[in-house]
Amino acid sequence: MSVIVAWGAAGCSSARPVSTRAAIDVDMPVALVDQPVHMRITHLAPHDRIVVGSSATAYNGQVWGAKAAFTADDRGVVDLTTSRPESGTYNKVDGMGLFWSMRPPSGDPDLASFAPLYPDLAPSYKVRISVTAHGRSLAGRTLTREWARPGVQSKDLSLAHDKVLGKLFLPPPGTPRHPAVLAFGGSEGGVGMKFEAALLASHGHPTLSLGYFRMPGLPATLRDIPLEYFATAAHLLAAQLSSDPAHVIAMGYSRGSEAALLLAEHYPQLVHGAVVYSPSSTVFPGFPEGGDAWTYQGRPIPQSTIPLDHLSGPVLSIAGADDALWASPAFARQIAAQLSDNHDRYPHRSLIYPGAGHGVGTFPYLARAVSLTNPTTGRNMNLGGSRAADAAAREQGWPRVLSFLADAPQ
Repeated sequence: MSVIVAWGAAGCSSARPVSTRAAIDVDMPVALVDQPVHMRITHLAPHDRIVVGSSATAYNGQVWGAKAAFTADDRGVVDLTTSRPESGTYNKVDGMGLFWSMRPPSGDPDLASFAPLYPDLAPSYKVRISVTAHGRSLAGRTLTREWARPGVQSKDLSLAHDKVLGKLFLPPPGTPRHPAVLAFGGSEGGVGMKFEAALLASHGHPTLSLGYFRMPGLPATLRDIPLEYFATAAHLLAAQLSSDPAHVIAMGYSRGSEAALLLAEHYPQLVHGAVVYSPSSTVFPGFPEGGDAWTYQGRPIPQSTIPLDHLSGPVLSIAGADDALWASPAFARQIAAQLSDNHDRYPHRSLIYPGAGHGVGTFPYLARAVSLTNPTTGRNMNLGGSRAADAAAREQGWPRVLSFLADAPQ
């Protein structure tokens, strides 16, 4: 599919041919956020220099943008999947560079993440692609980036009715049973990972995005969080018609990785493995005031190495080699070593991505910060890594997560 805009060539006297029109060819004008698109700019003058730009509007009305300059080949074509930009917001061959390298209208892009509306409020967002040359607009078209496939359903969960607080995303009715995912974030609190939950449901996996502190009715901080609360959520998730109750996976990020591993360890009949991002292999104190972070059967869980000798399924840990927040690469290696000693019958893998930081996950192609303010404390946190390395890690890591879920042992 393509859109062509033609311009008159009157007044052009350059010795080299100048583009008077352009077409933007896109293989998937409408696609899930985690799906790459293949874009080609055609009908250009051979060897002409153009600028391809992208823009999108965040939830707060700010318009973010990215751009890259290219020189057309002998046929008057620029293929963004194979062409290296001569300048712009990214500098390597990357067909999705115009998506993850978007920058805010002002300020340091390392300090800001592009934030669209949550998927339960808006099922998609728009990205405008433009082509300019010699001060003139040659073409433009709008792409739709979807959080959820048609038919994906979502439901708010309340403490009063469900005994847990979160958002449940379910695949379209009639989808065969798939491994289900209980997803939760880390020290930022609130109900996180909604975007991930919508995308996972679009891939067939019922997913519950769970809040466990810093929400009304829940603890204000990460302290004395009962592991039984997570088990209640896992039971609810396993009971869904589209869930395979024999394959419930806990997905935790950062401090949430502790809860994910503890849940799989203490409830092996309920939770059958884990995906942990920027993980810890140790139980740390409560956050931010200290004390005990987690409890089980009314008693504090010791602040020590997390035992992994009762798991009933596989574990995938993903870390960035340049994590500046804590030693997640070492923790990921320790998790792998423990599992090698205790659970050779279940697949386990640790992926450590060079150059990436604490922002190594999750899904790709969205502009994200490498330094952010933790809403629990109001303090800035340097995550390490770089936007480009984090983007590359997410592009490589997310398909591994989808494969991990699809290949859950039967």
